Amino acid sequence: MAQALFVHGSRDLRVEPCEISPPSIGEVQVSLRRGGICGSDLHYFNHGGFGSVRLREPMILGHEVAGEVIALGPNVAGLAVGDLVAISPSRPCFSCAQCSHGLPNHCLNMRFYGSAMPFPHVQGAFRDVITARAEHCVKAVGLNAAQAAMAEPLAVALHAMRRAGNIVGQRVLVTGCGPIGVLVIMAARRAGAGEIIATDVGDMMLGFAENAGADICLNMANQPDALGPFGKGKGSVDVAFECSGAQAALTAAITTIRPQGRLVQLGMSGNMDIPMMQVTARELQILGSFRFHEEFAMAVQMMQRGLIDTRHLITHSFSWSDFDAAFAMASDRTKAMKVQLEFGSS
Repeated sequence: MAQALFVHGSRDLRVEPCEISPPSIGEVQVSLRRGGICGSDLHYFNHGGFGSVRLREPMILGHEVAGEVIALGPNVAGLAVGDLVAISPSRPCFSCAQCSHGLPNHCLNMRFYGSAMPFPHVQGAFRDVITARAEHCVKAVGLNAAQAAMAEPLAVALHAMRRAGNIVGQRVLVTGCGPIGVLVIMAARRAGAGEIIATDVGDMMLGFAENAGADICLNMANQPDALGPFGKGKGSVDVAFECSGAQAALTAAITTIRPQGRLVQLGMSGNMDIPMMQVTARELQILGSFRFHEEFAMAVQMMQRGLIDTRHLITHSFSWSDFDAAFAMASDRTKAMKVQLEFGSS
């Protein structure tokens, strides 16, 4: 039996036994080293879900994980015992209608770690030992476990860049400077954005945004009308990435987007109202960005090549036995950016 971190409801986390199967054909067994606490983990912990997605049974949390291969099943190539791997939580079936259309992130049978969207829920990856498909494990040579566990949130940002299209030389707005927002800033700078404006309601987060490459950082709590100049003349922002999931941020972002500009919505906290008259009158494009798939391996490669450095985003780490303190810290946006759990030597 392995041990895993289950959420039973709001503010109810427990380390409990879970089944662990030996690796079968095409599988590997991994001893976890690091796991990042994501915004969705916090929604389950603090609120028992988000929007219409609610916990209906105990669920293992976690999907930002990396660890060391400790056993190989038959017919596994390219991996060896002792390899550090980042484990992708994206596990599409590759046989449904959406997968056949080249949209694996929209798989009708998706088994994304730690998701209460389907029922029974898909159990997550915060376990001391996990068995995974070899093709979901990306070798993280040259990285440490803390970096490798950042592949998942970076993949989210890279997928958002893909959804946005060409942003070379363009004015970009990023609303919400948590880990995803800051990674979007880093990815946008790497993709050639001409100017990046970042907004948040906390100075600490904006400090990270500035260090990541944002040219203008605006605290909307102190200056609620700070985006006003960018909305003059029907707007001057080419593409906005809304990463907070907050109604106020969405509304403010739309007022800044120029005619035929683009809004990429990443933040997920439930349904929000869209000012459709502005969308229609300016002929705006609204693009959702949901998860990722092939971008996961790309994220690992970008970190390996030094193209994006995620290390400074990891502000705190806790032994996973100290999960209460870890989740309390991760819930405090005045102190923490990315909090990770340590499952072993990393």
